[in-house]
Amino acid sequence: MKIEKLDKIDKIILVELQRQAIFPIAELAERAGLSASSCHRRVKLLEKAGIITGYTATLDGKRLGLANEFFVEVSLGSQTEEAFEKFEKAVQRVPEILECHLMSGQFDYLLRVAAADSTDYERIHRTKLSRLPGLQRLQSALALRTIKPWSGFPVI
Repeated sequence: MKIEKLDKIDKIILVELQRQAIFPIAELAERAGLSASSCHRRVKLLEKAGIITGYTATLDGKRLGLANEFFVEVSLGSQTEEAFEKFEKAVQRVPEILECHLMSGQFDYLLRVAAADSTDYERIHRTKLSRLPGLQRLQSALALRTIKPWSGFPVI
């Protein structure tokens, strides 16, 4: 199903669900100015259209013992489809890699990696990142502080 254009109510629902995905449909309906059944139908339509792709819990990395995030620029030695596929499949098997983005510009991929501390990152670098297939170059940078964390897409 495709939704041609999001209306004001759809946008309210999406904003609220990005803030807090788990709360009573009655409360979401109240915020959107709908009945609970109408709101539920709207949510189901947004899910069916693929606009809402799932629901997750946001975890605190520091409380999990993962106080540091590193951004790693990756350059591959080959620009073939096979090289990209091998690298991307290998990245999926490394749980410390939180995100992987194929990039344009001076490097091929940007990774976001979680680590307890610099010693832990060294272990991840040595035993996991440096063993990813097709690597030519890795360059790491430690995020000192997150100013604006990911909180969802703008719904405009």
